[in-house]
Amino acid sequence: MEGKNRLFEIECLKNVSHTTLDKIWRNGSIVEMPKQSVFIRAREPAGLVHFVLSGKVMVYNLTNHGKRKIIFIFGKGVLLNENVLNPRYCSNFYETMERSRIFVIGSGQFLKYMEEDFSLVRAVMEEQERKIWRLSHQLKNTMGSIYMERKLAAKLWKLARDFGKPTKDGIEIDFNMTVTFLADLMGAPRETVSRICKTLTEAGLMKMEKRRITLPDPDRMARFYKEGKL
Repeated sequence: MEGKNRLFEIECLKNVSHTTLDKIWRNGSIVEMPKQSVFIRAREPAGLVHFVLSGKVMVYNLTNHGKRKIIFIFGKGVLLNENVLNPRYCSNFYETMERSRIFVIGSGQFLKYMEEDFSLVRAVMEEQERKIWRLSHQLKNTMGSIYMERKLAAKLWKLARDFGKPTKDGIEIDFNMTVTFLADLMGAPRETVSRICKTLTEAGLMKMEKRRITLPDPDRMARFYKEGKL
């Protein structure tokens, strides 16, 4: 593939040799995806390794009742696949949240480069370890040891840290969110999340206008989800 090698800009690949990254770039391609494109499906072969060059992608699965549960939201510079060594199937669904550019390369070719260059193996392992670390913290917050208000506060604080932009009113999370989306993120009934949003809004911890959420004081939100004190 011609053009500037955008893989040099991906954080998780920063320690991979340029020779290997050039090989990957030449043998891959960029796919332009519109908003709400489901490009990886659970229980279907993956076949490709995906890196986010721009845009945002949500990772989710379905409960036994068919309800969506959002697991991760990823932005630029992330290796998406949870199954790199075994691409015969995928465990989750991957859907773009906005127009996105995804770099893809065949799984077999990518594995070949991993065999040739340990720095690439290490980069993949470190990226997967980061995801496991995030999952462990999510599990800790779903075992009844933290009230629902604090669970939502923790998720909003994390989203503001990862996708926030400064405004005159505070830190705005830079994508649209509805109460239904937050319910999917929490794995909770929509009515419950709507009530929690009202509570956090009345406490001055968040503002929600035209599907945009702003945290007036992220440090105060962090204290609330850690200590439960307003």
